[in-house]
Amino acid sequence: MRDTRESRLLLVLLIAIAFALITVDIRGGEGSPVDGARQAAATVFGPVEKGVATAVDPIGNAIGAVRDSGERHDRISTLERENAALKQRLGSDDRNRSRVRELDTMLKTAGAGQYGIKGAEVIAIGAAQGFSWTVTIDIGARDGIKRDMTVLNGDGLVGRVTTVGPDTATVLLANDPDFTVGTRMEKTNELGFATGQGDQPLLVQLLNGKAKVKKGDRLVTFGSQADKPFVPGVPVGEVVKVDPSGGDLTRNIYVRPYVGFTKLDIVGVVVEAPRSNPRDTVLPPKPAAPKPTPTVTVTVTPSPNDGLDEAQNENQAQGQANSTGQPLDPGTATGQAQDPGTADGQTDDEQ
Repeated sequence: MRDTRESRLLLVLLIAIAFALITVDIRGGEGSPVDGARQAAATVFGPVEKGVATAVDPIGNAIGAVRDSGERHDRISTLERENAALKQRLGSDDRNRSRVRELDTMLKTAGAGQYGIKGAEVIAIGAAQGFSWTVTIDIGARDGIKRDMTVLNGDGLVGRVTTVGPDTATVLLANDPDFTVGTRMEKTNELGFATGQGDQPLLVQLLNGKAKVKKGDRLVTFGSQADKPFVPGVPVGEVVKVDPSGGDLTRNIYVRPYVGFTKLDIVGVVVEAPRSNPRDTVLPPKPAAPKPTPTVTVTVTPSPNDGLDEAQNENQAQGQANSTGQPLDPGTATGQAQDPGTADGQTDDEQ
C-alpha cells in the first residue's frame, strides 16, 4: 500500500475509532455496547489462541527448565558432595572405633604383663628387597626404639625390631622363616623353639621328645637374656597338630599364632621389660566348657488295678464264648468235666 494522503487519513480515522470504542467499553462496564462483539470475537479466535498456547507451552517449559537447570545442578552437586563427605566420615568413624578397640586390647595386654610399650602404626608392608615378612612402623630412634626390641599387639607376639631409622623402624614378623623364638608351654612348662612358616602354622620343636601335648595347648615366649630380643610371657599361639613321637630326642608340634599378620594396624614396641616373669597371666582366659543338655527321662508306672482289669476282661471274653456255644477251654470254671461218680452218667459197675 502506497503512502498517500488518503491512506494516512484512513489510518488516523481507524485509530480514533479504536480509542473511541475503548473509551465506550470502559465506561459501559458490564453493559458495554461492544460486549456482544467481544464475545463473538472470543468465540471465533478462542480455539485458535488455545491451540497456539498448547503448541507454545512445551517450549516455554523447556525454556524455564533450562533457566532453572543451573540452580538444580548446583544443588545436586552440593548434595552429592555432602553425601560423599558423610560416607567418608562414617567410614572414618568406623575405622577409628576399630583402632580404639585394638589400642584398648593392646593396653590391657601390656598391663597384664607389666610391659612398658610405645604405640606405633604400621605404615608399610614388606622390605625394600627380598621376600621377608616385615612391616614398617612410624616410630624410630628419636622415639627411643632400638634394635632387638619385642613387638606385640593385643593378641600376642608380632615380631622383633630389626632395623631402626630416625623416625621409622622395620619389624621382622613372627611368621617369617628366619624368625625363631623360645617358647614355654602353659602349665607343663615344656620348652621349645618356634619358627615361622609364612602363612602356615608355626613349627615348634619341643626339647622333650616325650612331652605330653594335645591340641588346644597354649604357648608363651620364654624370654631372652636381658629381655632382648624377647620379653617373657607374651602369648604366641595354640597347638593345632602334634607329630607322633617316634623316640626322637625332640618333638614337633604346629601352633596357630594368635596374631593375624596380614591385618596389622596398631602395635606396641616393648621399651621396658617387666620386673618379674608374668608367666601365663597374659594369656586370655579359656572359654567355659558348654554345659551338657539335660536328658528328659519318662518312667511309666503300672497301676495296681491293671491286673484286675485284665482278669475281668478275660472272664468277660470266656462268658461270651460260653453263650455262643463255642467249646470252652478245659480247666475253666464253667467248662470243667464232671468227676465220674458224682455225675448222673455213672456206670452200673461203679454204682
